[in-house]
Amino acid sequence: MEPVKVVVTGPFGAGKTTFIQTISEIATLSTEAQITDGTSFGSKNQTTVGIDYGRITLDEELVLYLFGTPGQDRFDFMWDVCSRGMLGFILLMDCTRPEMHKNALKIYRYFTNRAPTPSLICANKWTDPEMDFPLIRSALELSHNHPILKVNALDRTSIKDVLLAFLRQVLREIEREHRVVRASL
Repeated sequence: MEPVKVVVTGPFGAGKTTFIQTISEIATLSTEAQITDGTSFGSKNQTTVGIDYGRITLDEELVLYLFGTPGQDRFDFMWDVCSRGMLGFILLMDCTRPEMHKNALKIYRYFTNRAPTPSLICANKWTDPEMDFPLIRSALELSHNHPILKVNALDRTSIKDVLLAFLRQVLREIEREHRVVRASL
């Protein structure tokens, strides 16, 4: 069985803890604590201060270990811890809170600069089924054709689709690197 580390990251309140809790086949490790800095919104009064951890077995040969990062800047030192040895990362965005897009850009830049690994951008909490994502593309400085997937962090099937899309992205990048190496020989 091959263990694979995937980081689930994004701004505060994007749905990272819920994403991992919804899909994990084991009881998740969660380091949620009461919010004390006044950043709570709606009914959210807790935040991840360390990591969230879950696991899903895709088949007898592949197990994904999911590491969720804190979304608040004051806990960004955990991003480094989580990024060590990762296969890649999934960045969750909360479509209902565009004020968090600047923070998402910081997180996206951190992880893309940390290691040249595959990544996937996912829009959570979207309300319009026909929604395109120009605000997210603009906020993350992505090209107009950069894919963004919709995800519902409360729906196991939706998350499975995202994880499979992430693994397809990994395979495409491995194939591309293989072609580059063969061409240089």
